[in-house]
Amino acid sequence: MDSHCAVISLILCLMFVLGCGEARRVDYPLPSKNGKGNKQQLQITRPFNIAHRGANGELPEETAPAYMRAIDEGADFIETDILATKDGILICHHDVILDDTTNIKQHKDFVHRKTSHVVQGINTTGFFVVDFTWTEIQTLGATQRYPFRDQQYNGKFPIITFEEYIAIALDAPRVVGIYPEIKNPVHINENVKWPNGKRFEDIFVETLKKYGYKSTYLSKEWLKQPCFVQSFAPTSLIYASNLTDLPKIFLIDDVTVPTQDTNQTFEEITSDEYFDYIRHYVVGIGPWKDNIVPVGTNNFLELPTDLIARAHAHDLQVHPYTYRNENQFLHFDFKQDPYNEYEYWINTMGVDGLFTDFTGSLHQYQQWASPLNANSKSSIMHKFAKMLEGN
Repeated sequence: MDSHCAVISLILCLMFVLGCGEARRVDYPLPSKNGKGNKQQLQITRPFNIAHRGANGELPEETAPAYMRAIDEGADFIETDILATKDGILICHHDVILDDTTNIKQHKDFVHRKTSHVVQGINTTGFFVVDFTWTEIQTLGATQRYPFRDQQYNGKFPIITFEEYIAIALDAPRVVGIYPEIKNPVHINENVKWPNGKRFEDIFVETLKKYGYKSTYLSKEWLKQPCFVQSFAPTSLIYASNLTDLPKIFLIDDVTVPTQDTNQTFEEITSDEYFDYIRHYVVGIGPWKDNIVPVGTNNFLELPTDLIARAHAHDLQVHPYTYRNENQFLHFDFKQDPYNEYEYWINTMGVDGLFTDFTGSLHQYQQWASPLNANSKSSIMHKFAKMLEGN
């Protein structure tokens, strides 16, 4: 582990544990002071390892330790979801409600704050991010989403801001990209207001520009500070295209879920006609992997669709989500081995990037499977054979 990351991780853990198991906020230094100088560049020769909400298979999602763990484990990009608080502060949090991944239910002073909002056409009740100020959210601790994952860090790490997330990437010992999502923009723009009529997307892009994120995919400037902007809302991506030339990824939900802003069906947004239209605004798509290769009721894969081939024919990258190590998520074809799943999606299906909860597993697989490493293994075995011949 890089010494800087090790020190930050130690400080965070000590500060959080000292509060009787409750989160005690440690502001990440802003702006970054350690991100200058020559660094190992972003690899661009194999599919991108995208740390989905950080190393959230091991630590509570979208927290500073989860992102730093992902960087230590070899992530090319650290991915996050950006929402806005009641007072307009951009934070890293996936769900529009705080119920499932924070300890808000343990805060008796917030018990009366549960409300209902219609989000993507569904009436939802819970503790909504947009109903709490940043000061209030700072009192919460993040928790692990799945009960079968490590629960020991529940409540010990706070929610972080968009700016803190950026600083973690900039302070990494090598070039690490960011992959922020404009999350639920319709819901945010309906419930959070900024001065001068600015929209959520305006504040989002202004934050990226503040820290030097700019330019087109694979340009010299982009390679210094790589960034993909993602969203399930096509109108947000088109709007953002007028604000920044950073590369954008159009996320595609399940076949049963229409787009949240244009109410278009899966069939519409995955048609050749739509790909030909959206390619002027995005460099790729991010579909759920089970919509690329359907899964039968027996948990075995069915015949693949032509979605990847058609996307590539329109010069669109394909970054599917989400790859998880646990047997609950591995289809029977992969024999309970995530390496088999990575092998299938990288070498058989030909994807360009993978959203994974287990960054270390994907990195280790790619290191082992890379041609350079194969040559190294071959050389080692050759030397070993020579040693045996000499005995």
